[in-house]
Amino acid sequence: MSSSGLEVLDPVTRRHVERAAEALQEEFAGTFSRETIARYIAESSDELGESKVTLFVPIFVERFTRERLNALAQAEGLVTKEMPEVLFVCVHNAGRSQMAAGLLKLRSKGRIQVRSAGSAPGETINPNAVEAMREIGVDLGEEFPKPLNDEFVRAADVVITMGCGDACPIFPGKRYEDWVLDDPAGQDLDTVRRIRDEIDVRVHDLITELLPE
Repeated sequence: MSSSGLEVLDPVTRRHVERAAEALQEEFAGTFSRETIARYIAESSDELGESKVTLFVPIFVERFTRERLNALAQAEGLVTKEMPEVLFVCVHNAGRSQMAAGLLKLRSKGRIQVRSAGSAPGETINPNAVEAMREIGVDLGEEFPKPLNDEFVRAADVVITMGCGDACPIFPGKRYEDWVLDDPAGQDLDTVRRIRDEIDVRVHDLITELLPE
């Protein structure tokens, strides 16, 4: 396997990524060809391989590729979609969209599939967002900013944008909403808590719409 993404990694990290590719090829055998899985691993390595958190690059690449392949399988009708799916998109995928995804997972009790992404993803999650969510029992410590891709949008039933303008691709049959919220970047913890609570109100309304009793 060769790509610019793999080539920029040091040999040890590259080997870990290659092992991740082998695991994904086994996991998705019968759904996608080895060539498709190899291409997605290479693309993900290219997008995530320059992360400053080098130690975690193989983990991020494997998780991101798995998310993309699962989304692709849903979009192509290769697997049965058992619940509604929501995609949250902001610019850096480091604050608003991560908090919204965490809140929707928490409040829906796993009854809604949730993804998040950024039109220009940052390097790490906003630490005040991590703390604000930790206060209500949501751990964002293992999350990481992910780039927006067509698979996530195609698999979603609802796409909610937060300040990313026209960066999100438009596909027919999707429900699009724009939530106007302050950007938590550079804000103090109290401000981020307020933004979190505003998102929480909207999340409750969304759940009521998607999961009517």
